[in-house]
Amino acid sequence: MPQVYTFENFTVTFPAEYVAQVEINRPKKLNAFTEPMFHSLGAIFNRLSHDPDVRAVILTGNGDRAFTAGLDVQSASEGGIIVNKGKDLDAARKATLLRRHVQEYQDAVSAIEKCEKPVVAVCHGISYGLAIDMTTCCDIRICAKDTRFSVREVEIGLAADVGTLSRLPQSGISMSFVKDVALTARDFSAQEALQVGFVSGVYEDKKAAKGRALELATLISKKSPVAVQGTKEVINFSRDHTIADGLNYIKIWNASMVQTKDVEDSMLAGLKKTKPTFAKL
Repeated sequence: MPQVYTFENFTVTFPAEYVAQVEINRPKKLNAFTEPMFHSLGAIFNRLSHDPDVRAVILTGNGDRAFTAGLDVQSASEGGIIVNKGKDLDAARKATLLRRHVQEYQDAVSAIEKCEKPVVAVCHGISYGLAIDMTTCCDIRICAKDTRFSVREVEIGLAADVGTLSRLPQSGISMSFVKDVALTARDFSAQEALQVGFVSGVYEDKKAAKGRALELATLISKKSPVAVQGTKEVINFSRDHTIADGLNYIKIWNASMVQTKDVEDSMLAGLKKTKPTFAKL
């Protein structure tokens, strides 16, 4: 049986065998993030990463209006995430405290990217700020046609510091578009996101997008977990290294990983026109 995941403002369900769905669950506040929610997000994906009953993950948001509106600015203004951190310390000590604080949130969001299991993001409605930070960590991004994206941070006087400015330029999108949306904080539509390659599919509504995400996650979950997790690892490594580095890494990786029974089972299933069953990993 799958592990129990009980976290405030998140709902974790298992809509299909080996598929987990993480739903941001604060719809009355447009799924905006408070400080404790960052810690929960990291804890959820760290646990999913090693859960043998999970092979693929869907990330979505509860409610009709928003995937997430990003940072809960009201909570932050009351002294939560930004304001009053080390206000009585000298500049160096205050900066050190803030740097460590930002690192905590970077680590929480990066847990999505570091999760060994592929993650499919399903955006809808308002998808601002943190929505970009989180979904650039995901392996596949799709959305409903009503989605409104925005790199929102300059609108509140900040340079985005949780991942967008590092990952968006690595997403295969033109630098002109990246700077366009990051410098202006303007909204961009689902269709524009598809056109530039930020998402790989746009669907009629949230229900249809979630349905497609479940199809993708289910398909992934039926493959060898050794093969799937290795593929994600090597793609992410190769994205950040030279071709020569990537070739060397997959050579070393597969020196151990091809020694799995999954290879034999996959080949025999192909020959016999049957569906293989793979052991948990």
